[in-house]
Amino acid sequence: MKKFAYQFLFALVVFNYILLTACSSEENPREVTDFNLDWKFSLGDFPEASEIGFDDAGWRGLELPHDWSIEGSFSEDHPTTPQGGALPAGKGWYRKAFSVPENYEQKEVWIEFDGVYRNSEVWINGHYLGKRPNGYIGFKYDLSPYLVYGDSQNLIAVKVDNEAQPNSRWYTGSGIYRNVRLVATGKLHVDHWGTFVTTPEIDDRQAMVSLAVQLKNSSKEEGEFSLVSRILDKDHKEVAKHESTGNLKAGQNEKIEHSFQIENIKLWKVEDPYLYEVISEVYQNGQKVDVYSTPLGIRYFEFDAQKGFSLNGVSMKIQGVCMHHDLGALGAAVNTRAIQRQLEILKEMGVNAIRTAHNPPAPEVLRLCDQMGFIVQDEAFDAWKKRKAKEDYHKDWDEWYQRDLEDLIKRDRNHPSIMMWSIGNEIREQFDSTGLVITKELADIVKALDTTRPVTAALTENEPEKNFIYQSGALDLLGFNYKHEAYADFSKTFPGEAIIASENMSALATRGFYQMPSDSTMRWPEAHDIPLETGNDAYAVSAYDHVSAYWGSTHEETWKTIKALDYMAGLFVWTGFDYLGEPIPYPYPARSSYFGIVDLAGFPKDAYYMYQSEWTKDPVLHIFPHWNWKEGELVDVWAYYNQADEVELFLNGKSVGVQKKQGDDLHVMWRIPFEKGTFKAVSKKDGEVVLEKEIHTAGAAHQIEAIADRTEIDADGKDLSFIKIKVLDEQGNLVPDAANLINFEISGPGKIVGVDNGYQASLESFKSPFRKAFNGMCLVIVQSERAKGTVTLLARSEGLEEDKVSIRVK
Repeated sequence: MKKFAYQFLFALVVFNYILLTACSSEENPREVTDFNLDWKFSLGDFPEASEIGFDDAGWRGLELPHDWSIEGSFSEDHPTTPQGGALPAGKGWYRKAFSVPENYEQKEVWIEFDGVYRNSEVWINGHYLGKRPNGYIGFKYDLSPYLVYGDSQNLIAVKVDNEAQPNSRWYTGSGIYRNVRLVATGKLHVDHWGTFVTTPEIDDRQAMVSLAVQLKNSSKEEGEFSLVSRILDKDHKEVAKHESTGNLKAGQNEKIEHSFQIENIKLWKVEDPYLYEVISEVYQNGQKVDVYSTPLGIRYFEFDAQKGFSLNGVSMKIQGVCMHHDLGALGAAVNTRAIQRQLEILKEMGVNAIRTAHNPPAPEVLRLCDQMGFIVQDEAFDAWKKRKAKEDYHKDWDEWYQRDLEDLIKRDRNHPSIMMWSIGNEIREQFDSTGLVITKELADIVKALDTTRPVTAALTENEPEKNFIYQSGALDLLGFNYKHEAYADFSKTFPGEAIIASENMSALATRGFYQMPSDSTMRWPEAHDIPLETGNDAYAVSAYDHVSAYWGSTHEETWKTIKALDYMAGLFVWTGFDYLGEPIPYPYPARSSYFGIVDLAGFPKDAYYMYQSEWTKDPVLHIFPHWNWKEGELVDVWAYYNQADEVELFLNGKSVGVQKKQGDDLHVMWRIPFEKGTFKAVSKKDGEVVLEKEIHTAGAAHQIEAIADRTEIDADGKDLSFIKIKVLDEQGNLVPDAANLINFEISGPGKIVGVDNGYQASLESFKSPFRKAFNGMCLVIVQSERAKGTVTLLARSEGLEEDKVSIRVK
């Protein structure tokens, strides 16, 4: 049994999301500036663009984060291939002129990038700062030696080289696609990613907190310091304090340790993610020279070989999904609200865990998981020395793996949401003895920086004698991908080992498309099985849960297995959302995945409600498909439900039978001839009605309905409103095959930043002010500008009644 009963701080020195700058500059000498504004950009290679005098007058002005690939046109001829989203890559340059105050000359000044894809190189005022091949990890460069101060202009230049392709098995995006900030603080300060907190003792009433603070003195003189650390509760009331003093020589780093005891603690839980905050203040000669702020969530957890997973002493299944980093129509460019919306949709489904497949996530993902209550498996690599794609990370492995892994752990180790470190996904070294050495080395790197979480990896080989990563003995938690039929024997195959199903299902579906009979399971891709339909149904996959990739399973098959095995800690479904790239089982023009439980636009597929009925306590009754078929055609009607004994189906007021789940069934089904009108399902428990749902035969498309997920957004130039567009008949029913072209017009302090419809083979631009509906729906994403007022979005289509929605920007 391997037990991890520790507490972690959510530590981010990130952007303006952290309260590092909550105080005025007089109170907080650490100034963190949003450095995303006023950049210039051009596609192509410009070797002289690193020089101050380079003429960039013709370059495009833009705001970061920025992904130039998502702005391009689809083509199967792009070297990224459809596996990479069939969008362009190439090279690009960014330049920004800026000034810094005179008083910064007495400060330490650096720039932080949360991620640049890929092969970034950075210059300041013509001085080369360095290169970072890995597109997913954050990094910083000290600017102080090269800056000019006051009214003089500084020039920072960034080259991004994503030309060598293919370098991934999915869509990566291109450019400075994560946030950038400028940090200025005292010469004596808390170092970059400079705190680490654990709680070696926790009970129901109190917790012992151990804080390690890495102080750095970048001045030329020895400095006497005082370090004061205070823990605040959610109401900003001080609950613990520790102070220490010392001397730090010029150019020296020193680790200072503080201990606290917190009484009457509130634990971090997935249903109530309570966060404290730690404020560490650095004083020199009585003057405050730095302040470092770190939210804190107290919890303990255990992965047990017999009992599975428990959080704070309570047994629970990890009900997780794997998530790639793209945000659909926004591409890879990070937006906090877009990430939050994805997590809200997943939370409503019953998801309690996220696996960051297959790379370090944006800091905003982890911050939101801390705040919203998601367990995280933080993953480092998709490849080691052995390649998966011709130009992937294997080329950078020897020089960079240690630095990249160390930076991942140091950056992320204070997040309470993270409960597993994954050192790799389906790594090819598991097939030979090189896996023995590399696995041990990577695990040692992790343990040198954090012993409070298990090290895991997502493995494909479940025969011990064939798996050299397992044979290394370095993993604390075994992760296995697919092959759920073997799970029932794992307690014997891997005795004494804690186990999680790290990637599962690879079920395939297109929202709103159905093929019958639905009780015939299909494993794709096998060319003779794949129907290439015509019209709206071309390159679509049936949304009944009866299609999967040949290596995977339907959603129900694997969940039934995990649900029945106590020693399995839980699972991560592949995937929560559809993502750009990897369009299995189809060739181009398919350009995004079919694996998601939710489509690329954020609209749930039907399997979403199976999980909701299993993973939540709220009453659920979901019936499908739509009710527009040929007269007399036999139609399979499915129902997902919970908190009921039975479901009765009515067609035009007449009962067509009562169905009850038998054994481990997760749905019930009726096969009935189509008859125009209404079918209604009624779930009952002990004879009492729990829920009722109706679906009507839709008539011709008549009108548009526009529904905003938020009608108030912030005037910060970043906030978003996601507006669902539905094509309805005259009675207000969704027209299930509507493919009308919808045009969008916008007025007020906002702009359209993305459109989508969830169709995996749509080649329309994500950036156009129009979109065809797919199976009756599409999406438009509106972003605020930096001004108050009212944004009005008008949706219109020839022959349909238009609709508009107003959004207050405040």
